[in-house]
Amino acid sequence: MKASLTRFVYVVVFLVAVAYAFIAFPQGMRAWQDKQDQIQQMEKRNARLAKQVERDQDYINRLKNNPSAQELEIRKRLKLLHPEEKQYIVGDSETPAPTPAK
Repeated sequence: MKASLTRFVYVVVFLVAVAYAFIAFPQGMRAWQDKQDQIQQMEKRNARLAKQVERDQDYINRLKNNPSAQELEIRKRLKLLHPEEKQYIVGDSETPAPTPAK
C-alpha cells in the first residue's frame, strides 16, 4: 500500500510540475496559442490564394480555348478598334469648362 501511495504522489507531483512549466514559461501556453492563431490565419490566407489561383487558371484556359474571348481581352487592354468602328468618349472632361466672362 505504501509503494502504490508513493507512486501516486510522484505521478501527481510530476503532472503538476509539467502543467506549471507548460503555463508559466514564455514558451508555454500563450506561445502555443499564438502559434495556433498564426496557423489558422495562414490556412485562411492559403485557401484564399488557392481560390484566386483557380480563378486565374480558369480565366487563362478560357482565353486559350476561345478566340473571341481573346479578341475581346486584347481590344479592352490595348483599346483597339476595327477599321469600321468608331469610339465615342462620353462624360466629364478632366479639366472643367471655363465660365463665361461678363
